Amino acid sequence: DRASEALHSQLRHRVSVRRDGHWGTCDVTDLVPGDLVRLELGTVVPADLRLTLVDGLECDESVLTGESVHVVKRVERDGASLVQGDWQATALMGTVVRAGSGEGIVVATGGRAEFGRIALGLGERQAETEFQVGLRRFSAMLAAVAGVLTGTIFIINLILRKPFLDALLFSLAIAVGISPQLLPAVVTTSLAAGTRRLARRKVLVKRLVCIEDLGDVEVLLTDKTGTLTEGEITFEREVVPEGIPVRRALLLGLLCNDAVVEGGSVVGGNQLDSALWSAVIQSGDIPSLSGFTRLASLAFDHERRLASVLVDGPDGTVLITKGAPEALVDRCSSIPAVLLDAVHEEFAGGSRVVAVACRPAPGETAVAASDERGLELVGLLVFLDRPKDGAEGALARLASLGVRVKVVTGDNAAVAEHVCTVLGLESPGTLVGPEIDALDDAALVERLAHTGIFARVSPEQKARIVRLHRSSGFDVAYLGDGVNDAVALHQADVGISVDTATDVAKDAADIVLLEKNLDVLADGIVEGRRIFANTVKYVLMGTSSNFGNMFSAAAASSFLGFLPMLPSQILLNNLLYDAGQMTIPYDNVDDEQLQRPAHWDLGFIRRFMLVFGPISSLFDFVTFAVMLRIFDAGPTLFRSGWFVESLATQSLVIFVIRTRRSPFIRSRPRNILLFTTVVVVALAVLVPYSPFAHRLGFAGLPLTFFLVLGAMVVCYLVIVESAKRWFYRHAGRPSPIAAGAPAADRRVSRRASRFSA
Repeated sequence: DRASEALHSQLRHRVSVRRDGHWGTCDVTDLVPGDLVRLELGTVVPADLRLTLVDGLECDESVLTGESVHVVKRVERDGASLVQGDWQATALMGTVVRAGSGEGIVVATGGRAEFGRIALGLGERQAETEFQVGLRRFSAMLAAVAGVLTGTIFIINLILRKPFLDALLFSLAIAVGISPQLLPAVVTTSLAAGTRRLARRKVLVKRLVCIEDLGDVEVLLTDKTGTLTEGEITFEREVVPEGIPVRRALLLGLLCNDAVVEGGSVVGGNQLDSALWSAVIQSGDIPSLSGFTRLASLAFDHERRLASVLVDGPDGTVLITKGAPEALVDRCSSIPAVLLDAVHEEFAGGSRVVAVACRPAPGETAVAASDERGLELVGLLVFLDRPKDGAEGALARLASLGVRVKVVTGDNAAVAEHVCTVLGLESPGTLVGPEIDALDDAALVERLAHTGIFARVSPEQKARIVRLHRSSGFDVAYLGDGVNDAVALHQADVGISVDTATDVAKDAADIVLLEKNLDVLADGIVEGRRIFANTVKYVLMGTSSNFGNMFSAAAASSFLGFLPMLPSQILLNNLLYDAGQMTIPYDNVDDEQLQRPAHWDLGFIRRFMLVFGPISSLFDFVTFAVMLRIFDAGPTLFRSGWFVESLATQSLVIFVIRTRRSPFIRSRPRNILLFTTVVVVALAVLVPYSPFAHRLGFAGLPLTFFLVLGAMVVCYLVIVESAKRWFYRHAGRPSPIAAGAPAADRRVSRRASRFSA
């Protein structure tokens, strides 16, 4: 990295600049506000410029806006300052000159430029994801429980005059035993397994922890171009009034056209002209242009918003003009009313419309702007960035998964609304950039629930939209591929980009899709939920079983004349138990657990632990009674019997706890989980008979003990299954939202309330 940085620092990018009345060149890093900069074809704009002179200047701003259409530039005559979202009179740093030339005064450089502010935003510390927040809070809860239990046990043992060192070691072993030590390993194994499965589904994970957050996503903020649409302007149709031959407007549009066509394909020209020719070539029905000769032309400019050509053809010399309908109408003397209605309909439908007009021009050999008058409006050429195939089905699938999709775009609101309507994506309302700026955070939060489209938004506004959705209590994913999306990607719970995105966007993203396809994203969401569900299985089982066993140990130590289990035996018990649970990440997950987002709910976990932990303790006390009264056990035999019983019950209970359904009948575990659990129980039975049993403080158990143990295990699993059904009907409801809680607490509580989904 250092070598690469050193080489990069040696590169110099120079720009043409006017200082002290003279033109010269300087390094782009030396530009300051007030410098006059010249822009030529192919130039990367070195700073934010207020344009003072343009000559057919067009810039590709896709790196900032994500939109594929080149932006025609103009000079702001009244000297207005740079207005956010209205960038026609400015050239922005990082964009590329695709046509014409121009000059502009530097108004912002470095971190003050639009591009630079994005770079600075990426330097901020990445926000903690909701999975990380939940895991941290869960760990804190366990630490508190362990601390209270450990301290209490230690004090009780000292009061009972147990040896200080034994009491200390036993208390510490209890603290270790109550915590699910392999939680990091289980989480990591889940994430690693999920990463491999997602890779097969064309989803690459850069930040492992975000897989589980992907499953929790409730709001997906996505760009429009390339995600909901194809990302390419295509010619749709011509609209002509009665009396005008069909394809007349199309023919005139091809004659007044600057696209470069070679070998039957389009190799250059502006997007609309190229799209028109591409559509005609693809259809195979190319109008004959033989007999037409171009005599003169007047290029498109931003003031007129028109382009004209003088053509000599079979009907004589004709002036053809095409361009923005609102600009062309003023120059027409004949305007069919049906075309005016069609213009409004097409704009309302989100289409781009080019109007075409002509007039006879006998004897004329040149064309000027003043000649564009007395025209007859012939027809309209309608262009569209088409909705992507499969996007409608993907949106419906996301909706069925409980994910609400909102569109965040730099395009205009009418186009975005049309695309959403075509794809069946209901939007309760639309907000545009200036409206967003006019609202403070509180007012904007109120509008979020009633807004499905955010149009003409800047990079900062995108990031603000993400931040406020998160502060409102939602898990937010952001899908974008441009530099303008980088800060929003950085701030989302899950930043999602695509393989064809800009390097900045891919670097800022947590997950990269190999296809810009919402179906692929839906696959990732389902996989994330599968991983989270399996993680929660371990958490619920581990906390309840460990709590029950350690509570039993603490209680037994208060009335027994010896420690109920040695510290080393507690640790061995946990080692075998946790090793058997390492296959939980590969377990099957019930379909209903994949249909809705799920979140950490500490209240739910605590209630689960307090319901099922005591059931485990109850059977531990039964074991104590059996060992003391039936087998008249001393310390060694007592510890051996409880060791086997505790491992058998807490290992086998996974088959009940892993599902809300009837185990084995309506929900089958994966074979690998079944195998490892049986192996752990077998090892528990064999440990007291192993060669090292004496060193661990174990002794062989009588055969009758296992008969009693089998009956106890069956009773235990039946009672747990009955308790599970009661729990999910009554005690397993989501935690309520505390009225009047601070925003941050409401957010956590709101997330908590959806855990049981």
